[in-house]
Amino acid sequence: QEELEHLNQANEEINRVELQLDEARTAYRRILSESARKLNTQGSQLGNCIEKARPYYEARRLAKEAQQETQKAALRYERAVSMHNAAREMVFVAEQGVMADKNRLDPTWQEMLNHATCKVNEAEEERLRSEREHQRVTQLCQQAEAKVQALQKSLKRVIVKSKPYFELKAQFNQILEEHKAKVTALERLVSQAKTRYSVALRNLEQISEQIHARRLQRLIVRGTHLGAECPPADTLSVLSLQTIASDLQKFDSVEHLLGLSDATSLNSDELEEREQRRGGQGHFKHHRSISL
Repeated sequence: QEELEHLNQANEEINRVELQLDEARTAYRRILSESARKLNTQGSQLGNCIEKARPYYEARRLAKEAQQETQKAALRYERAVSMHNAAREMVFVAEQGVMADKNRLDPTWQEMLNHATCKVNEAEEERLRSEREHQRVTQLCQQAEAKVQALQKSLKRVIVKSKPYFELKAQFNQILEEHKAKVTALERLVSQAKTRYSVALRNLEQISEQIHARRLQRLIVRGTHLGAECPPADTLSVLSLQTIASDLQKFDSVEHLLGLSDATSLNSDELEEREQRRGGQGHFKHHRSISL
Protein backbone atom coordinates (compact mmCIF):
# COMPACT_ATOMS: atom_id res chain seq x y z
CA GLN A 1 0.00 0.00 0.00
CA GLU A 2 2.85 2.37 0.81
CA GLU A 3 4.60 1.71 -2.50
CA LEU A 4 1.30 2.14 -4.32
CA GLU A 5 0.86 5.53 -2.68
CA HIS A 6 4.40 6.48 -3.72
CA LEU A 7 3.57 5.43 -7.26
CA ASN A 8 0.37 7.48 -7.35
CA GLN A 9 2.08 10.52 -5.83
CA ALA A 10 4.92 10.35 -8.34
CA ASN A 11 2.43 9.98 -11.19
CA GLU A 12 0.45 13.01 -10.01
CA GLU A 13 3.63 15.05 -9.66
CA ILE A 14 4.77 14.06 -13.14
CA ASN A 15 1.47 15.20 -14.65
CA ARG A 16 1.46 18.45 -12.66
CA VAL A 17 5.10 19.38 -13.33
CA GLU A 18 4.93 18.42 -17.01
CA LEU A 19 1.96 20.76 -17.38
CA GLN A 20 3.95 23.55 -15.75
CA LEU A 21 6.91 22.71 -17.97
CA ASP A 22 4.81 23.00 -21.13
CA GLU A 23 3.50 26.36 -19.95
CA ALA A 24 7.02 27.59 -19.13
CA ARG A 25 8.33 26.52 -22.53
CA THR A 26 5.43 28.22 -24.26
CA ALA A 27 6.06 31.41 -22.29
CA TYR A 28 9.78 31.26 -23.14
CA ARG A 29 9.08 30.91 -26.86
CA ARG A 30 6.54 33.72 -26.72
CA ILE A 31 8.92 36.10 -24.96
CA LEU A 32 11.70 35.18 -27.37
CA SER A 33 9.48 35.95 -30.35
CA GLU A 34 8.26 39.24 -28.84
CA SER A 35 11.81 40.24 -27.94
CA ALA A 36 13.04 39.62 -31.46
CA ARG A 37 10.15 41.58 -32.94
CA LYS A 38 10.62 44.59 -30.63
CA LEU A 39 14.39 44.62 -31.10
CA ASN A 40 13.92 44.49 -34.84
CA THR A 41 11.59 47.48 -34.66
CA GLN A 42 14.03 49.39 -32.46
CA GLY A 43 16.93 48.57 -34.76
CA SER A 44 15.02 49.80 -37.81
CA GLN A 45 14.44 53.14 -36.10
CA LEU A 46 18.05 53.65 -34.97
CA GLY A 47 19.77 52.63 -38.19
CA ASN A 48 23.35 51.44 -38.68
CA CYS A 49 24.68 52.90 -35.41
CA ILE A 50 23.85 49.58 -33.78
CA GLU A 51 26.33 47.62 -35.90
CA LYS A 52 28.98 50.32 -35.44
CA ALA A 53 28.61 50.20 -31.63
CA ARG A 54 28.44 46.40 -31.43
CA PRO A 55 32.26 45.90 -31.05
CA TYR A 56 32.17 47.99 -27.89
CA TYR A 57 29.43 45.89 -26.30
CA GLU A 58 31.14 42.69 -27.40
CA ALA A 59 34.36 43.89 -25.76
CA ARG A 60 32.46 44.65 -22.60
CA ARG A 61 31.03 41.12 -22.58
CA LEU A 62 34.48 39.57 -22.99
CA ALA A 63 35.87 41.81 -20.27
CA LYS A 64 33.15 40.69 -17.90
CA GLU A 65 33.89 37.02 -18.62
CA ALA A 66 37.61 37.64 -18.09
CA GLN A 67 36.86 39.29 -14.76
CA GLN A 68 34.84 36.26 -13.65
CA GLU A 69 37.67 33.93 -14.66
CA THR A 70 40.09 36.07 -12.66
CA GLN A 71 37.94 35.72 -9.58
CA LYS A 72 37.79 31.94 -9.99
CA ALA A 73 41.56 31.75 -10.44
CA ALA A 74 42.05 33.85 -7.29
CA LEU A 75 39.88 31.43 -5.30
CA ARG A 76 41.83 28.43 -6.63
CA TYR A 77 45.11 30.11 -5.71
CA GLU A 78 43.93 30.86 -2.17
CA ARG A 79 42.79 27.27 -1.75
CA ALA A 80 46.15 25.95 -2.99
CA VAL A 81 48.03 28.21 -0.56
CA SER A 82 45.89 26.98 2.32
CA MET A 83 46.51 23.33 1.39
CA HIS A 84 50.23 23.97 1.10
CA ASN A 85 50.35 25.53 4.57
CA ALA A 86 48.40 22.62 6.06
CA ALA A 87 50.75 20.09 4.44
CA ARG A 88 53.79 21.91 5.79
CA GLU A 89 52.24 21.85 9.27
CA MET A 90 51.77 18.09 8.94
CA VAL A 91 55.43 17.68 7.99
CA PHE A 92 56.47 19.65 11.04
CA VAL A 93 54.39 17.43 13.33
CA ALA A 94 55.78 14.27 11.73
CA GLU A 95 59.36 15.51 12.04
CA GLN A 96 58.84 16.25 15.73
CA GLY A 97 57.47 12.74 16.23
CA VAL A 98 60.39 11.12 14.42
CA MET A 99 62.99 13.18 16.30
CA ALA A 100 61.69 11.97 19.67
CA ASP A 101 64.02 9.37 21.21
CA LYS A 102 61.40 6.69 21.66
CA ASN A 103 60.02 7.16 18.13
CA ARG A 104 63.25 7.09 16.11
CA LEU A 105 62.70 3.50 15.05
CA ASP A 106 58.89 3.65 14.89
CA PRO A 107 57.81 2.89 11.29
CA THR A 108 54.46 4.63 11.83
CA TRP A 109 56.10 8.02 12.29
CA GLN A 110 58.36 7.40 9.30
CA GLU A 111 55.36 6.58 7.13
CA MET A 112 53.54 9.66 8.36
CA LEU A 113 56.54 11.85 7.52
CA ASN A 114 56.82 10.41 4.01
CA HIS A 115 53.10 10.90 3.41
CA ALA A 116 53.23 14.49 4.67
CA THR A 117 56.24 15.23 2.48
CA CYS A 118 54.39 13.97 -0.61
CA LYS A 119 51.42 16.16 0.28
CA VAL A 120 53.69 19.20 0.58
CA ASN A 121 55.16 18.55 -2.85
CA GLU A 122 51.71 18.13 -4.43
CA ALA A 123 50.39 21.25 -2.72
CA GLU A 124 53.43 23.20 -3.86
CA GLU A 125 52.85 22.17 -7.48
CA GLU A 126 49.18 23.12 -7.26
CA ARG A 127 50.05 26.47 -5.68
CA LEU A 128 52.53 27.32 -8.44
CA ARG A 129 50.13 26.17 -11.16
CA SER A 130 47.21 28.20 -9.77
CA GLU A 131 49.46 31.19 -9.32
CA ARG A 132 50.51 31.08 -12.98
CA GLU A 133 46.86 30.66 -14.05
CA HIS A 134 45.83 33.63 -11.93
CA GLN A 135 48.53 35.78 -13.49
CA ARG A 136 47.47 34.73 -17.00
CA VAL A 137 43.75 35.49 -16.59
CA THR A 138 44.54 38.72 -14.76
CA GLN A 139 46.56 39.86 -17.73
CA LEU A 140 43.75 38.94 -20.12
CA CYS A 141 41.30 40.83 -17.96
CA GLN A 142 43.49 43.92 -18.01
CA GLN A 143 43.79 43.70 -21.79
CA ALA A 144 40.01 43.36 -22.15
CA GLU A 145 39.44 46.38 -19.92
CA ALA A 146 41.92 48.41 -21.91
CA LYS A 147 40.14 47.48 -25.15
CA VAL A 148 36.82 48.54 -23.67
CA GLN A 149 38.25 51.91 -22.69
CA ALA A 150 39.73 52.44 -26.16
CA LEU A 151 36.49 51.55 -27.96
CA GLN A 152 34.49 53.73 -25.62
CA LYS A 153 36.58 56.75 -26.62
CA SER A 154 36.55 56.03 -30.36
CA LEU A 155 32.86 55.03 -30.61
CA LYS A 156 31.39 57.41 -28.10
CA ARG A 157 28.87 59.00 -30.47
CA VAL A 158 27.40 55.76 -31.87
CA ILE A 159 27.44 54.17 -28.39
CA VAL A 160 25.21 56.93 -27.06
CA LYS A 161 22.93 56.77 -30.10
CA SER A 162 22.52 52.96 -29.95
CA LYS A 163 22.12 52.87 -26.18
CA PRO A 164 18.28 52.33 -26.22
CA TYR A 165 18.65 49.24 -28.37
CA PHE A 166 21.27 47.54 -26.20
CA GLU A 167 19.47 48.50 -22.99
CA LEU A 168 16.29 46.88 -24.33
CA LYS A 169 18.32 43.85 -25.42
CA ALA A 170 19.80 43.53 -21.91
CA GLN A 171 16.31 43.61 -20.38
CA PHE A 172 15.06 40.90 -22.69
CA ASN A 173 18.16 38.80 -22.04
CA GLN A 174 17.53 39.01 -18.31
CA ILE A 175 13.90 37.95 -18.69
CA LEU A 176 14.84 35.09 -21.01
CA GLU A 177 17.53 33.87 -18.62
CA GLU A 178 15.00 33.77 -15.79
CA HIS A 179 12.51 31.79 -17.87
CA LYS A 180 15.26 29.49 -19.09
CA ALA A 181 16.29 28.80 -15.49
CA LYS A 182 12.65 28.04 -14.65
CA VAL A 183 12.41 25.60 -17.56
CA THR A 184 15.62 23.89 -16.48
CA ALA A 185 14.39 23.57 -12.88
CA LEU A 186 11.07 22.07 -14.03
CA GLU A 187 12.87 19.60 -16.29
CA ARG A 188 14.94 18.50 -13.30
CA LEU A 189 11.77 18.06 -11.21
CA VAL A 190 10.16 15.96 -13.94
CA SER A 191 13.26 13.78 -14.14
CA GLN A 192 13.29 13.28 -10.36
CA ALA A 193 9.58 12.44 -10.30
CA LYS A 194 10.02 9.91 -13.09
CA THR A 195 12.88 8.33 -11.18
CA ARG A 196 10.69 7.98 -8.07
CA TYR A 197 7.90 6.53 -10.24
CA SER A 198 10.28 3.94 -11.69
CA VAL A 199 11.57 2.99 -8.24
CA ALA A 200 8.05 2.57 -6.85
CA LEU A 201 6.98 0.54 -9.89
CA ARG A 202 10.00 -1.72 -9.57
CA ASN A 203 9.31 -2.22 -5.86
CA LEU A 204 5.69 -3.12 -6.61
CA GLU A 205 6.81 -5.66 -9.19
CA GLN A 206 9.17 -7.24 -6.65
CA ILE A 207 6.40 -7.36 -4.04
CA SER A 208 4.04 -8.98 -6.57
CA GLU A 209 6.63 -11.60 -7.46
CA GLN A 210 7.17 -12.37 -3.77
CA ILE A 211 3.43 -12.76 -3.20
CA HIS A 212 3.09 -15.15 -6.14
CA ALA A 213 6.10 -17.12 -4.92
CA ARG A 214 4.59 -17.51 -1.44
CA ARG A 215 1.24 -18.60 -2.87
CA LEU A 216 2.94 -21.17 -5.07
CA GLN A 217 4.91 -22.45 -2.09
CA ARG A 218 1.73 -22.83 -0.05
CA LEU A 219 0.05 -24.74 -2.88
CA ILE A 220 3.02 -27.08 -3.16
CA VAL A 221 3.05 -27.73 0.58
CA ARG A 222 -0.73 -28.29 0.63
CA GLY A 223 -0.51 -30.71 -2.29
CA THR A 224 2.27 -32.62 -0.56
CA HIS A 225 0.18 -33.04 2.60
CA LEU A 226 -2.89 -34.17 0.63
CA GLY A 227 -0.87 -36.70 -1.32
CA ALA A 228 0.53 -38.18 1.87
CA GLU A 229 -2.96 -38.61 3.39
CA CYS A 230 -4.66 -40.29 0.37
CA PRO A 231 -4.61 -44.19 0.35
CA PRO A 232 -3.63 -46.14 -2.77
CA ALA A 233 -7.28 -47.07 -3.41
CA ASP A 234 -8.14 -43.48 -4.05
CA THR A 235 -5.48 -43.38 -6.68
CA LEU A 236 -6.98 -46.41 -8.34
CA SER A 237 -10.42 -44.81 -8.20
CA VAL A 238 -9.07 -41.74 -9.88
CA LEU A 239 -7.47 -43.85 -12.55
CA SER A 240 -10.77 -45.76 -13.06
CA LEU A 241 -12.67 -42.53 -13.39
CA GLN A 242 -10.16 -41.33 -15.93
CA THR A 243 -10.54 -44.57 -17.89
CA ILE A 244 -14.36 -44.30 -17.83
CA ALA A 245 -14.20 -40.70 -18.94
CA SER A 246 -11.92 -41.75 -21.76
CA ASP A 247 -14.27 -44.56 -22.82
CA LEU A 248 -17.28 -42.25 -22.82
CA GLN A 249 -15.53 -40.15 -25.43
CA LYS A 250 -15.23 -43.13 -27.81
CA PHE A 251 -18.42 -43.74 -29.85
CA ASP A 252 -18.02 -47.48 -30.55
CA SER A 253 -20.67 -49.54 -32.38
CA VAL A 254 -22.62 -52.21 -30.35
CA GLU A 255 -24.22 -54.03 -33.27
CA HIS A 256 -21.86 -56.98 -32.88
CA LEU A 257 -23.31 -57.66 -29.40
CA LEU A 258 -26.86 -58.43 -30.63
CA GLY A 259 -26.28 -62.21 -30.95
CA LEU A 260 -24.69 -62.61 -27.55
CA SER A 261 -26.32 -63.24 -24.18
CA ASP A 262 -25.50 -61.05 -21.29
CA ALA A 263 -23.62 -62.04 -18.19
CA THR A 264 -26.88 -62.96 -16.42
CA SER A 265 -27.86 -65.51 -19.10
CA LEU A 266 -24.45 -67.09 -18.94
CA ASN A 267 -24.79 -67.53 -15.20
CA SER A 268 -28.25 -69.22 -15.63
CA ASP A 269 -26.84 -71.80 -18.08
CA GLU A 270 -24.14 -72.70 -15.60
CA LEU A 271 -26.77 -73.29 -12.90
CA GLU A 272 -28.76 -75.61 -15.22
CA GLU A 273 -25.72 -77.75 -15.97
CA ARG A 274 -25.02 -78.08 -12.26
CA GLU A 275 -28.59 -79.29 -11.65
CA GLN A 276 -28.32 -81.94 -14.36
CA ARG A 277 -25.09 -83.28 -12.86
CA ARG A 278 -26.63 -83.60 -9.43
CA GLY A 279 -29.52 -85.66 -10.90
CA GLY A 280 -32.10 -83.61 -9.18
CA GLN A 281 -35.82 -84.24 -9.46
CA GLY A 282 -37.56 -82.78 -12.50
CA HIS A 283 -36.02 -80.96 -15.34
CA PHE A 284 -36.15 -77.35 -14.29
CA LYS A 285 -34.62 -74.94 -16.74
CA HIS A 286 -34.07 -71.34 -15.91
CA HIS A 287 -33.72 -69.03 -18.89
CA ARG A 288 -33.28 -65.27 -18.47
CA SER A 289 -32.48 -63.06 -21.32
CA ILE A 290 -32.06 -59.37 -21.61
CA SER A 291 -32.27 -57.92 -25.00
CA LEU A 292 -29.88 -55.18 -25.87
